[in-house]
Amino acid sequence: MTVPAIQVYALAGMGEVAAGDALDELIAVALAGQGLDVEDGDILVVTSKIVSKAEGRSVRADDREEAITAETVRVVATRAHPGGVTRIVENRLGIVQAAAGVDASNTPSGTVLLLPVDPDASARQLATALRAHLGVRLGILVSDTLGRAWREGQTDAAIGSAGVLVVDDLRGGVDTFGQRLEVTQMAVADEIAAAADLVKGKASGMPVALVRGLSQFVVDSLETPARALTRTGPTDMFRLGTDEALAEGRATGYAEGFAAGRLAGLAERP
Repeated sequence: MTVPAIQVYALAGMGEVAAGDALDELIAVALAGQGLDVEDGDILVVTSKIVSKAEGRSVRADDREEAITAETVRVVATRAHPGGVTRIVENRLGIVQAAAGVDASNTPSGTVLLLPVDPDASARQLATALRAHLGVRLGILVSDTLGRAWREGQTDAAIGSAGVLVVDDLRGGVDTFGQRLEVTQMAVADEIAAAADLVKGKASGMPVALVRGLSQFVVDSLETPARALTRTGPTDMFRLGTDEALAEGRATGYAEGFAAGRLAGLAERP
């Protein structure tokens, strides 16, 4: 019996990434310097920050609030705190997160980073270049840090993917007791991104991790978008924060009650 196991390696020696840098070349050099030979079925998890830096997605910190507004499609909730106001929003990528993903960490003082314009496209470009450079079928995930409903703390999740199946759909199968699985869909890409962050860390200067042992999720096609993981529209059960939902309900109820009362009053007139 083969017992499943994975290996996760942080990649050192990347250095600071600047606008216009070729990430595939930087990663290939770092892999060689660390003596890591990439194998078929390996997955590279790349922190979105270095993708943003390479793509020139840096703006002045003075423009942070304006940048958040520009990246926002819909406000989910706002909460005041001693340092200001936190905005939880849906951004133009369909991701619900704090500040639309605009972040001041791990970037030079006086600047903030926006998320990549299209993380799935960034992942495809990187996968294409690295597959050609290294001669192996690897997968790429672009990760970012997200909070979670009902849970404290943050974890990394996949916001871009190429060559990695982002969901393992187990519906229609059976569990160890022979019972049919009706709803189970494993968010594989998010789980891989979270595992990679355990070795990459937040302040280690190691923005890339190699994950080995999950080749069953690596495919030839690069059309495996992480965008498919976003839950918006009719399936979104957390469209608004509690305060915002209550306010919307009160406003709707008031409007409906006012209209009904007005019609009743008109009907009673002689």
